[in-house]
Amino acid sequence: MEGPLTIAIICHPTLGGSGVVATDLGAALAERGHTVHIVSHRRPVRIASPHPRVRFHEVPVTRYPLFTYPPYTLALATKLAALCREERIDVLHAHYAIPHAVSAYLCRQMLGRDAPKIVTTLHGTDITLVGLDDSFYEITRFSLLESDGVTAVSDYLARQVRQRFNLEGEVTTIYNFIDLERFSPSSRDSAVRSRLACGDEALVGHLSNFRWVKRVPDVVRVFQRIALHVPACLVMIGDGPDLPAVKLVADELGVLDRINFLGSEQDAAELLPQLDLFLLPSEQESFGLAALEAMACGVPVIASNVGGLPELVTEGEAGHLFPVGAVTDMGEKAAGILADRAEHARLRAGARRRAEDFRQDGLVGQYEAFYRAVLKG
Repeated sequence: MEGPLTIAIICHPTLGGSGVVATDLGAALAERGHTVHIVSHRRPVRIASPHPRVRFHEVPVTRYPLFTYPPYTLALATKLAALCREERIDVLHAHYAIPHAVSAYLCRQMLGRDAPKIVTTLHGTDITLVGLDDSFYEITRFSLLESDGVTAVSDYLARQVRQRFNLEGEVTTIYNFIDLERFSPSSRDSAVRSRLACGDEALVGHLSNFRWVKRVPDVVRVFQRIALHVPACLVMIGDGPDLPAVKLVADELGVLDRINFLGSEQDAAELLPQLDLFLLPSEQESFGLAALEAMACGVPVIASNVGGLPELVTEGEAGHLFPVGAVTDMGEKAAGILADRAEHARLRAGARRRAEDFRQDGLVGQYEAFYRAVLKG
């Protein structure tokens, strides 16, 4: 199918990677002339500024005493069916298998022959955590088998999907992408930095949704090791269930007054260029979008050597990777980098250079080509 497409992107509205990638993809597709409908239960945190070819559709969630848990999957399927009847949707693009791909399948069953194609993009925890739960394994596998095309954000995740769900069909890797103009070292601003750091102190940062898989308390533990050797402060961007535990650990280690908690309603493209180092000591990362955003801003990364991170962070060039939980080694290496201006400058340049391999145009083009291949059957 040639010409502009009409795509409905189904995503979570949070700061996590799947929501960011989905909304940024929508904006980029609109710039290429396609019409995009973004569907979620709340306006996504990172949804693009108003664009004539991007529309947001909020899914109303029923509150009724009979339901202990509101049936969002059904509400979403109903919303998608209504949208497809109002608009000529070519592709339903579900970011996350549960519940989005399931809702897309139900929508297709309601519409019959007039239903659009379904593309499911897997981001990680929908497979490595939720999908493997006994309560969701069969429905996750079913939703993948019923999708017309499946993509994953790293080779690591694509292998996991095929192995864990015994899939014979193809899972195509399309890496997460970055807008190299928006996320750039040139956005470094002394006025913004002065709000985050004290004088000439090193500025270390972390961005996530503060879930346990991010091991956010380890960010504080690594920072505490850094602060023993180098004058530094820590910027925490995001929010989530582990925030109270993070503050407790910071208080116990005596560094709470060295940490600036900024919450999730922040412009990462403005904040990340001000950092000197980015920490991502996660238990698991299928890709590591926050690390890519930092690298694009010329910020070296100290992270766990897990999942898709080795596909992103070139060891010794864009940063360094360590075993999960190696907070002492992470902290010592980080302090050494911050104390060595020449090494820090080398890693800054290497981080930006590596980020250029994930430029937006090329990878959005891969999604566009994938849609067209699915539509051709």
